[in-house]
Amino acid sequence: MSLQDRIDQFESPLAMLRASGIGDPFPYPLDYTNWRDEQKAWTTTAVLFDQSFHMTDLFITGPDVYKLLSDTSVNSYATFGPGKAKQYVAVNEEGYVVGDNILVGLGPDEVTLAGFAHSLNWLEYHAATGGYDVEISRDRNSQGEPGSKRLYRYELEGPVAWKILEAAAGHELDHIKFFNTAKITIAGHQVWALNHTMGGVPGAESTGLELWGPTEEGPAVTEAILAAGEQFGLKRGGALAYASTTAESGWVGAIVPAVYTSPSLRAYREWLPDDSLEAFAINGLHGSHNPDTVEGYYLNPWELGYNRVVKFDHDFIGRSALEKMQNENPRRKVWLKWNGEDTQRALVASELDAPDRPKALPFPMGISWDEVRVGDRLIGRTQQTGYTVNIGGFSSNGSVDEEYAVDGTEVEIVWGDHDGGESNPSTPRHAPIRIRATVHTSSPVDA
Repeated sequence: MSLQDRIDQFESPLAMLRASGIGDPFPYPLDYTNWRDEQKAWTTTAVLFDQSFHMTDLFITGPDVYKLLSDTSVNSYATFGPGKAKQYVAVNEEGYVVGDNILVGLGPDEVTLAGFAHSLNWLEYHAATGGYDVEISRDRNSQGEPGSKRLYRYELEGPVAWKILEAAAGHELDHIKFFNTAKITIAGHQVWALNHTMGGVPGAESTGLELWGPTEEGPAVTEAILAAGEQFGLKRGGALAYASTTAESGWVGAIVPAVYTSPSLRAYREWLPDDSLEAFAINGLHGSHNPDTVEGYYLNPWELGYNRVVKFDHDFIGRSALEKMQNENPRRKVWLKWNGEDTQRALVASELDAPDRPKALPFPMGISWDEVRVGDRLIGRTQQTGYTVNIGGFSSNGSVDEEYAVDGTEVEIVWGDHDGGESNPSTPRHAPIRIRATVHTSSPVDA
């Protein structure tokens, strides 16, 4: 059975997604100490996260690797090659985002991508149907089964991450440029290292290192890093702190891929199996945002902050649509820092057993598609909301009309499910309220 077959069983693609919902499997502790201290660690010392379970990895080899990547993504590959990395972003013919992944060049004709499977499926489909001379292998999401994946993957994040890595390696290391990779040796094992950041420290080029290698070598590498990090105040990070890094980075992973309605993508939907990630809404479609069709959840690259990677130096799926869209005053990605008084009011009132109580606030992070308004005018929407000690309160990641995407602009978030939680069994009944918030065009950690 295909994804299209599954869609046909419902009134609409939106009805299918609203009837589904999955959470990300994190088969390790919610926290090792407490999530607040683990959040603080990535700005003061360092934290070690285990990413070995929830991601899917795709390996592509062959002479047409870069042609496949170029044809299917908004990115330029003019200077890309072995040792380089970038954020691969795919859009459909109408210019709406299908998905994104971290792409790493392993060799002249070899790359790997990691992350959610939306754009990995997109790549594999086009490789299979487009006549590209490539071979593809997949290391699937483990679905919570430790040891079932080919690779371990860790994130070492914080201002002393590099010192810890050098201590684990036993010698000074040559600097790895931002979004570049190198191989280092830890505990006698060769480890791939990518310089990038998830949470980040304001003013620093990069404070994060993604590390990976064969699964069977993971425990020894973990032990060596933890031992080396003890003198530097390294903390292990659990699932709660890990999920909340996006509040600061602004990355939105739980998107609705724009593949459900275009007639030109029917063959793609018939190729996708009915249990593919596209058949589910990651963590549900909750919030005050209530579109009539699934297209109301589609996002363009500007809404996700991907305008920096959209390059028109090559032909790719969706290019003509994006060329037009960039001149149509699209919405822009922003952080919305919640007003402290409104936050306190919502926290207290949500604990009361009253029919008009507001929706409980997510600690530390939750997916919530909510309206953003200025007076009666709808100007945008959020995708996720959370709390970190580094921001010092709650904030939402979302997008607003370009004229409002100015630091200091005051807006209101309509907080609460559009139907008061009636369709969300995991949420008590509640009444939507308005939360004042301030627009930030960069992470509000240093605000």
